[in-house]
Amino acid sequence: MTADPIFEFALRMGDNCLVLGQSVSAWCGHAPILEEDIALANVALDLIGQTRMWLGLAGEVEGKGRSADDLAFLRDARAFRNCLLVEQPNGDFGQTLMRQFLFDAWHHPMLKTLAGATDVRIAEIAEKSVKEAAYHLDRSTDLIVRLGDGSDESHHRMQAALDGLWSYTGELYAADATDEAIVVAGLSDIEEQYKDYTSKTFDEATLTIPDATFMHKGGKAGLHTEALGPLLADMQILQRSHPGAQW
Repeated sequence: MTADPIFEFALRMGDNCLVLGQSVSAWCGHAPILEEDIALANVALDLIGQTRMWLGLAGEVEGKGRSADDLAFLRDARAFRNCLLVEQPNGDFGQTLMRQFLFDAWHHPMLKTLAGATDVRIAEIAEKSVKEAAYHLDRSTDLIVRLGDGSDESHHRMQAALDGLWSYTGELYAADATDEAIVVAGLSDIEEQYKDYTSKTFDEATLTIPDATFMHKGGKAGLHTEALGPLLADMQILQRSHPGAQW
């Protein structure tokens, strides 16, 4: 592994988008209503587009000739650096929406902050991505509130999803040496922004944040849950079966 923190950081940002985009895309043709089917497909496409930029930067910094496609399709799970939240299974529609909201509530302020990074390559990717992330956050926030404060059934499902996923959120803003090496003002404020925004949203949605005495971590270091392996197998099967195949 290269010692360059920008390579590691770009992998983290890109892998987050790649893994979540792959999971969200699985709803195409299966969402509860046509509007949501189209919306989720668009969210997935946005995330894959951001993936190409982040993994493209990682390949450039690494300097070993690996492209964004190589990094996406030819790494094993241990080499992925996504947070554990995004690899959690789709579950029912409520779990998919809750996972999206919990990610969006971090992703948008993170990109806004990164737009001020001293490394111009990181800043440019963040600036190109932040408008998409703002739309994702607006959309997921609206759905969390509508379903959380909706029928008894929708409230129950959204609360169950929150209970199951909240313990994966701590890793999002837990900074380590790689994060600290990215020179940008305000990075340490992400945790406060995240907790404030999610708390207000859940109050409006009449949902209760569970008491979490433990937060899962390890994804940033390549230690993943069993859910990632099957997801990567589906995503990588064509390239693994036919190396170098082109349309």
